[in-house]
Amino acid sequence: MRAVIQRVSHASVDVGDRTTGAIEQGVMALIGVAPEDTQVHADKMLHKLLKLRIFGDEAGKMNLNVQQVEGGLLLVPQFTLMANTAKGLRPGFDGAATPAHGEAIFDYLVARAQQAWSRVATGEFGADMQVSLLNDGPVTFIVET
Repeated sequence: MRAVIQRVSHASVDVGDRTTGAIEQGVMALIGVAPEDTQVHADKMLHKLLKLRIFGDEAGKMNLNVQQVEGGLLLVPQFTLMANTAKGLRPGFDGAATPAHGEAIFDYLVARAQQAWSRVATGEFGADMQVSLLNDGPVTFIVET
């Protein structure tokens, strides 16, 4: 499982003319699922997303996690994170889970996140999404489980 996470001042996801998810300060995570990923991988990813210390404390050091700053968590499914771009100029997607498996693992991640934290928003699996965000820092990490 792979995520690109960004510390944001605000972020939102629109599908057509409706907003499916929006947060103010927090973490926006683009989530990619591999064929071999399981619920165990999703649990590990969620732990990292909620506990990674990427917010500044009173001294300005990155010492606080999203829960400690009472921030939001926006989870956005993005199979293209699993693309292989090592050869040629057209990405290959053999490293991405099938849509059914990817959706099942993503839905599990969302459900577990909503159990663990009250400020969770999401994109829509398989939809053409428009993602808007203001990256704070900029602070961006690649997280893998």
